Amino acid sequence: MRETLADWRPAIDETIADLVPREIDADYLESFFGDPTYEYDPTGIQRALSTPLWDLLDRGGKRWRAILFLVFIEGFDEDPAEFLQYACIPEILHNGTIIVDDVEDEATIRRGEPALHHVYGQDIALNAGNAMYFLPLKILTTNPADLPADRRLAAYEMLMQELNRTHLGQGMDICWHNERGVRITPEQYLEMCACKTGCLGRIVARLAAIVTDQSAEVERAVATYAELTSVAFQIGDDILDVENSLGRAGEFGKEFGNDIREGKTTLLVIHAIQESEPERARRLREILSAETTTDEEISEALSIIEDAGSLAYARDHALELAAQARESIDRLEFDDETTRKLREFTEFVIDRKE
Repeated sequence: MRETLADWRPAIDETIADLVPREIDADYLESFFGDPTYEYDPTGIQRALSTPLWDLLDRGGKRWRAILFLVFIEGFDEDPAEFLQYACIPEILHNGTIIVDDVEDEATIRRGEPALHHVYGQDIALNAGNAMYFLPLKILTTNPADLPADRRLAAYEMLMQELNRTHLGQGMDICWHNERGVRITPEQYLEMCACKTGCLGRIVARLAAIVTDQSAEVERAVATYAELTSVAFQIGDDILDVENSLGRAGEFGKEFGNDIREGKTTLLVIHAIQESEPERARRLREILSAETTTDEEISEALSIIEDAGSLAYARDHALELAAQARESIDRLEFDDETTRKLREFTEFVIDRKE
């Protein structure tokens, strides 16, 4: 699967550059957005939209949502090259959510560099992030694969449904973050993941099924696969934050214990509070609810999580979700190569190191 990610990423970036060029000019604006009522300002739009987006994209990211879409397209016996613009829909949406999430979470770092709102200001970051929600819809109107009207409508309705649910997940996450306390159940945390992260995965799978005219049963199966894999991915992110911080004991910095520093409620935290001795559970709650924390306090919280066995618990849960994801596609008639890639992907999202 890593080879597939590496093979397709350049084509994805080239296609995104066709949709949002690195250099904005009047010809692009008129062809993509229509004639101006008076006059566009390409320089201003460049600085407010294209430059921040490509700043973020050039920092990295695996483009796995776009590439997973192409794996599904190939599995449905269609040519992935004909659907590259559609593959960019979930990728552009994802990066839009990142930009907005970082403002809402008051994040300082994104992909090893200052979050975009610290570079360009909150106003530009929020506008660029919000634009990323709407730009992909233009792909449906330009219709690069010449889809029938009913499929385009189905794709549009699906996007509206999933994007609304995505914001339910973000709303829960923001609420818990603002409370800086742990009052939720594991099931509520998983529902937040299913909405916030899982819905973008579901968009990947459902869009591939819709544009290739698959049955409702197939669409449900691949959507289940993508949602479960996405939730496993989110848990894997939570694990990475703790493992990377534990591995850098004494090497403090802005990214050290980031989730603890932000007071995030994760599956590891919920488990550690449930399983720790009352005094240690109280101490973990205290650290998480504090407005500011020292590096020593973050190290203490990480130790509580580790001692409770929460890393192993979270990993086991992610592995179980990945197994369920594989089961959801076992009954579909994919070729052996597609099945192999999809099965490997459920392992990749958990075992990755970054």
